[in-house]
Amino acid sequence: MEDLKENGLKIYNAIFEGKKTVEIDDIEYPIKKFSSGIKYVDLFGYRFIEQNRQKKSEWGKKAREGHKIMWIIKGRRYMARIMDGEYIDLKK
Repeated sequence: MEDLKENGLKIYNAIFEGKKTVEIDDIEYPIKKFSSGIKYVDLFGYRFIEQNRQKKSEWGKKAREGHKIMWIIKGRRYMARIMDGEYIDLKK
C-alpha cells in the first residue's frame, strides 16, 4: 500500500492530537483504545499503534521521555515506525 506513509502520518497526527477519529479517503475511522489506554487504529489489515510508555524497552523509555512514537504493524511484522513525525520504513 503506497499510501501507508501518508495514512500513517494522518493517523499519527490524529492520535497525538487526541482526536477521536481520523479521516482517510473521506471515511471517518475511530481511534480505539485498549484497556491499558494505548490508542490504535485498524485499517486495511494494518494496525497503527501508539508506543506503550509502560514498556521496559528502549522505545518505552523514549515515549516516557516525551517522544511521540507510533508503529505500523501487519500481522506480526513491523512495517514502519513514526517517531516525532518522521516516517521510517522497516520492511527492508
